[in-house]
Amino acid sequence: MEFFPWLISFLFHNTIILKVLIKVNTYGINTFNSIGIRIDAMSSKNKLTTEQLADANRLKALYESKKKTLGITQQQIADMLDISQGGVGHYLNGRNPLNVQIASVFSNILQVPISDFSPVLAKEAEMITNALSPNVSNPRPYRPAPKYPVISWVQAGSWNEACEPYTLDQIDEWYESEVHVQGAAFWLRVEGDSMTASSGQSVPEGSLVLVDTGREPINNSLVIAKMTDSNEATFKKLVIDGGQKFLKGLNPAWPITPINGNCKIIGVAVQMMMKLV
Repeated sequence: MEFFPWLISFLFHNTIILKVLIKVNTYGINTFNSIGIRIDAMSSKNKLTTEQLADANRLKALYESKKKTLGITQQQIADMLDISQGGVGHYLNGRNPLNVQIASVFSNILQVPISDFSPVLAKEAEMITNALSPNVSNPRPYRPAPKYPVISWVQAGSWNEACEPYTLDQIDEWYESEVHVQGAAFWLRVEGDSMTASSGQSVPEGSLVLVDTGREPINNSLVIAKMTDSNEATFKKLVIDGGQKFLKGLNPAWPITPINGNCKIIGVAVQMMMKLV
């Protein structure tokens, strides 16, 4: 039993923490039944490198300079890190080395980049971010969509009759569209309520419709048409029934107009756009 006092003395003088579970056996003799030893010798602790100590000093300086302005305390940081307030002090005072995870939290709290206090950890964080990010080495260049002019109903009516139904100096508005068009195209601003419906498909007054002059109209297409006895174009729904063709407004209050050689289809509406201001 002389070994036990010697061991205690040795551990005490070498500042080693020993956890010993002792059980008294049936013979009344104190013996080691099971021994769990956690050796945290201060002499064997990993000492921080000069660089790690410099990181801690920079971090502490940032904390001291910002804590009043940001209204933060070590306890608040501890709560965010889920550690004790003393643990926060260990990082600030260079007792425990910083890592990327801890540095990221301090970075967010102090509202500074990691590089402001640890250039090495900043590079590590960047490497992790790049590894997790998708491959964007060859991003597709941005290509703006084609722009089409907003023309008047008179200009639309003369589309098939004039070589140049409009000139550039007559155009004040151009709008982009990603819709695939098969021919020349233009925007028209809807006038009146003939295409406004309380339910179902509706194209209210003031909205813009993109007209594709190269698309073949079919039954139920919304078309821009010109009657032979009018100078202006009109916007209606094309109805084909048993070989007969009609122009019909989406507003049921408007009459249906039969067309039999007295109308020319200029184009098909392929997109609607509404400006609120």
